[in-house]
Amino acid sequence: MPLVFPVPPLSTTFAHLLSLSFVFGYVGSIYLSKNSRLSFSGKVIHVANGQARLKEQDERWRDDPDVIKARLVAVGFATLVCCIGVIGVVKCFVGDVEHSTSITLESSLTRLGLTFDDLSIYPYLVTPILFLGPLYVRYLSETLPFQRKYSIKYDFVPTFMSWQGIRNYIFAPITEELVFRACVLSVYQLSGASIISMVFLSPMSFGAAHIHHAWDIFNRYGKTAVAAKRAVIICLFQFAYTTLFGAYCSFLFIRTGSLFPPLVAHSFCNVIGLPQITAEMKRWPRRKYAIIATYLVGIGSFIYTLGPWTYSAESLYWLRLTLERTPNNSGQKPFY
Repeated sequence: MPLVFPVPPLSTTFAHLLSLSFVFGYVGSIYLSKNSRLSFSGKVIHVANGQARLKEQDERWRDDPDVIKARLVAVGFATLVCCIGVIGVVKCFVGDVEHSTSITLESSLTRLGLTFDDLSIYPYLVTPILFLGPLYVRYLSETLPFQRKYSIKYDFVPTFMSWQGIRNYIFAPITEELVFRACVLSVYQLSGASIISMVFLSPMSFGAAHIHHAWDIFNRYGKTAVAAKRAVIICLFQFAYTTLFGAYCSFLFIRTGSLFPPLVAHSFCNVIGLPQITAEMKRWPRRKYAIIATYLVGIGSFIYTLGPWTYSAESLYWLRLTLERTPNNSGQKPFY
């Protein structure tokens, strides 16, 4: 278990620089190799509003299997470098206090949330409760696992075993949570950042990391003024909801002290997608009030369970908050 320090080992400025280096290292890794970079035709193509143009033969788009495989390698290596960077920071700035390589490694893994101290299932149930409405709609459509219209061959395999599925539901949640939650929050924790700052400000880097998709959208929709407007709107929306979602995952990470609840929540939300209650009520008009009720019950239950179901006495991050509220004999607040 990491030790208690009288003052934060890192300065706030250094924590900001480390956080930015993690973000730029992760996003920038996909542009270092020509195999992971996208390529588009230089032509301006006018397409019907709301539709993407057809892909030309010599172009490289984001969902091409070769591009996905190259990017998985790139971000996988970048994620490993970021994690090693955190271990190095702990070794340089905390190791002198801990006086042991094994303790330093344990401290680093704890700060990265890579521990199995608390195996409670409750933190993993909070997110599905929030999505009770969309899950009920899938129940109505009989597309939940083990229902009549669900098929391993036609639903599970194309979703999770394709290159897009591996990227969206497995690799992206793992690498993004390691970098944008574990690595970013660990350095801010070492700088003495407040819980509020770590929950609500640090996820802005996660939202900003999605802005580079604007170039992809602009090109796929024809490189016109309409395409540019669409790219801006979509990226602003992505920035907003990824920042909000990042705040939720940051809270899960800080509250539980584990990387695994936010990782599972990330993958689950990618699978479910954004709720579309209006379209769902139009599809099942006779179940309109039941759909609204399940959405409301889900939101209410989420608010009720979020606090008690995510608490862990093993969380380094939440323990630090408790210690800060309890001055020691000298009257000085300790830092964990």
